[in-house]
Amino acid sequence: MTGPRRGRSAHPWTRFLLRRLGGLAAAPATLVVVTFLMVQLIPGDPARALAGETATGAQVEQLRRELGLDRSLPAQFGSYVAGLARGDLGTSFQTREPVAQVIGSRLPFTAELALLAIVVVLAVAIPLGMAAAIATRGGRRARLDTAFTFVTGLVGATPEYVLGTLLVLVFAITLGLLPAAGAASLSALVLPVTAIALPAACVLARIVRRETAVVLVQDYLRTARGHRLPPLRLYARHALPNLLTGTLTMGGLTLAGLLGGTVIVESVFNWPGLGGRVVQAILNRDYPVIQGTVLLLGLLATLLNVLVDVLLGLLDPRTLTGRSAP
Repeated sequence: MTGPRRGRSAHPWTRFLLRRLGGLAAAPATLVVVTFLMVQLIPGDPARALAGETATGAQVEQLRRELGLDRSLPAQFGSYVAGLARGDLGTSFQTREPVAQVIGSRLPFTAELALLAIVVVLAVAIPLGMAAAIATRGGRRARLDTAFTFVTGLVGATPEYVLGTLLVLVFAITLGLLPAAGAASLSALVLPVTAIALPAACVLARIVRRETAVVLVQDYLRTARGHRLPPLRLYARHALPNLLTGTLTMGGLTLAGLLGGTVIVESVFNWPGLGGRVVQAILNRDYPVIQGTVLLLGLLATLLNVLVDVLLGLLDPRTLTGRSAP
């Protein structure tokens, strides 16, 4: 006689996806509240900024009523949420265009910079971090280790807009090798992509170096090294897959933060993406454009983190149940 059946536990991927979908559903609600409250902290009166300094008090009050700014914050928030539920991001105070149209016309330029920067970050950070760890393993080449730590720490801590300004000064103004602004040619991509990617690449290279140093002392790699495999095969086949788990865990946050850096750098290079429009919206207290852009970037960062989690699950199924590698 058999005992009672135990309920089947859900498949690890099922539990994993349910957790991630739950978090993905909660993220928009949080972002909606944060973006609404954030714009309220911007000093100044949007109606006064739009009407101009010469407008009379009556004209400003009339404009405030037209924009709905005379209502209480709960009433404004309710209208904002109701509009989002209909797929309406609102209308720009400044240009009276739908915010979705404003974002849609500029998003492809921002996406172009961000995607190219991500490719550059991965192409630079992973080989650089692995090479630094391999060259300095066992305490060898202490000066190289110090130089790597110093340079990557310095560049990684440099704000993107500062680095962008320096790149323009050196390569556009002083040397005249590359255009300083605009999007008229492929060469115009070089400086903004470099300004966005370089700090993130340095941060990620330090993470890759640390993870590679851990992998290099594992028994399985020592055994593979004892078989006298070619270096490229040894490190690409045996080291790289095992260091990606830890790298992606921390690198996902770095890549998500890169989206915000892209928007900031665009204003430095007069790139026709969301960056310049957001700066203009902040200066003119154009609340709907600010809210719509921040909401979009927040959702994209959330989706990027979910994608990283899925990749982690594919590379190391133990992460699906919260267990880490030994």
